[in-house]
Amino acid sequence: MKKAEATRLNILHKAFELIYVKGYQTTSIDDIIATTQVTKGAFYYHFKSKDDMGLAIINDILKPTFANSLVKPLQNDKNPLDSIYNLMYNLLMENEFLKVEFGCPASNLTQEMTPWHANFSKVLDELTKEWIETMTAIIEKGKKSGFISKDVNARQVTMFIMSSYWGIRNFGKLENSKKAYLSYLKELKNYLNVLK
Repeated sequence: MKKAEATRLNILHKAFELIYVKGYQTTSIDDIIATTQVTKGAFYYHFKSKDDMGLAIINDILKPTFANSLVKPLQNDKNPLDSIYNLMYNLLMENEFLKVEFGCPASNLTQEMTPWHANFSKVLDELTKEWIETMTAIIEKGKKSGFISKDVNARQVTMFIMSSYWGIRNFGKLENSKKAYLSYLKELKNYLNVLK
């Protein structure tokens, strides 16, 4: 990796960590520069603005991380209901990238930025749609292979599971504890069993 690419990636990773903890709007370019120890000139060499950098964080860090954490695991198990439960368990209880006290970074950015910034809305929507499409497709596949009842509406199930995931992330954030996740996981297992 060339030095310029390494510097850009370092800025993105450090800026992401700050934004994940503090929020996008309350993190200044000066905060990012102080953390990354690059000059203002170096920052503006790589990014036209803070928003340009924010979009790069979503495209270059969140999208690949979420593809590995949210999409690929759904494609592993033969039984899609097991895949969904195992995914949620891993995201809530084992994933080291996602911190309980800070919630879901994609959800945080969605709540903070999409009402004010169309470009953030667009890239965050792309991120979410990939997850929706993948989960919906494995539920449909499960209907065909007999793991899931044929009368289940795959998209409705997907939207319910995803919205409940984002909701329980917020409860975990409020309580600063994974204990909030345990009742969700238990009820999720009950819900998934009803889909058989």
